[in-house]
Amino acid sequence: MKMLKVELIRSGIDRPYKQKRTLHALGLRKLHRVVILPDNPQVRGMIEKVKHLVKVEEIDGN
Repeated sequence: MKMLKVELIRSGIDRPYKQKRTLHALGLRKLHRVVILPDNPQVRGMIEKVKHLVKVEEIDGN
């Protein structure tokens, strides 16, 4: 199963409320924190909303 490595590279400070909530839902609360998430349409949609704040890499889930 493919996984996504998502890193917060820009702060959520002074961003719209929905973008802050999306970062929180992804598990990104502090700068340069990395989370591993499943590659599915729901996660991809959330990443699309905050793509200017995060760095995403595809990794093999094995």
